[in-house]
Amino acid sequence: MDASRFQSLEARVYWLLLAAGGALAGAGLLAAHVMDQHGHAITGMDNQVVWGLPHVFAIFMIVAASGVLNVASIGSVFGEPVYKKRAPLSGLLALTLLAGGLMVLMLDLGRPERVIVAATHYNFTSVFAWNVFLYSGMFAIVAIYLWTMFERRMNPYSKAAGIAALIWRFVLTTGTGSIFGFLVARQAYQSALLAPLFIVLSFGWGLAIFLVVQSSMFAWNGRRLDAAVQQRLARLLGVFVAAALYLVAVYHLTNGYFARQHGFEAFILLGRDGGGVYATLFWLGYVALGSLLPLVLLFGPASGSARGTLAAAAAVVLGAFAFLYVFIIGGQAFPLEIFPGYAASSSFGDSAVAHYVPSWPELLLGLGGVGAAFVLTTVGVRVLDFLPQDDLPTPDRKPHVAAEAP
Repeated sequence: MDASRFQSLEARVYWLLLAAGGALAGAGLLAAHVMDQHGHAITGMDNQVVWGLPHVFAIFMIVAASGVLNVASIGSVFGEPVYKKRAPLSGLLALTLLAGGLMVLMLDLGRPERVIVAATHYNFTSVFAWNVFLYSGMFAIVAIYLWTMFERRMNPYSKAAGIAALIWRFVLTTGTGSIFGFLVARQAYQSALLAPLFIVLSFGWGLAIFLVVQSSMFAWNGRRLDAAVQQRLARLLGVFVAAALYLVAVYHLTNGYFARQHGFEAFILLGRDGGGVYATLFWLGYVALGSLLPLVLLFGPASGSARGTLAAAAAVVLGAFAFLYVFIIGGQAFPLEIFPGYAASSSFGDSAVAHYVPSWPELLLGLGGVGAAFVLTTVGVRVLDFLPQDDLPTPDRKPHVAAEAP
């Protein structure tokens, strides 16, 4: 295939991807408008389950945004050349994922225009107020970090910017985990383990997103990744997945040690008292699909292959959604033990397990955030030179030539 025909095909694919991502983001905006017009009564959320499916998408993208920056940190801070070449794409994904996640959070408020109140009035006893500064600081630091990569005269400051980004993302993910860890009104949470757990989860989720995007972008540009680099990234993902699975096990073992948490653990892990969907998602979705299967693919006989690594990364992403659904929705659905040792009941549903079924506006809103992140990433890769340059051209394609956006 000659270079002109390849560039023409590349342009058509670009516009097709942009249209698909734009349609998905538009569907999310439409869903937000419907929820704004009719209220949250049309969703599956109620007074007990106040964080629904949109929050599953939002928390995933925010946590993954922190973790995907780990690729850049390994390169810039620790001087690993293989990862340093991937730092620009890593930084771009951090910004786009964070933007998509915050879009979902803002539009799920029901009154998005009220965000100005959150931006001008702060209650510093609330973790949510802290996160306003953490999110905006993340945007600023990563933008400066990318500037030091692309501007030659700013290259000497790249390591300092990378260290600042490394520290800030640890703080940001700690803040995200602390939202749940400090929440005493839900006994499913309220654990000091949640901050380090979310940090470790971010490593695996962020790298999985990076591998999926890198593989897709290489295929789009007719490139293939060096086998040694593929093997290295695959093994690193496997280490992160194993570490996350270990901390999740420690979290549940810690909960199981306390008598007051026995009911919750039986609800989540054994499906008792109406928790069947959560137990199924936990064991089949997170443990089997999102952890054990990737470990087999990444450390098994066929480890390091492009298809196996891509399949493992996709499985990690699916497992992440299963984990967050169980963690966020299941944690709210389980009733709070108001009077330990006593049974409480009232017309408000005290001591009753909440029944939550996601609605189509919630799903479209969550997918809209993914679509927005996809559009921003696609435009960024097309307009600027974010792709790593150590990859190899496929036999039937010409080497990549940076092309201006049509």
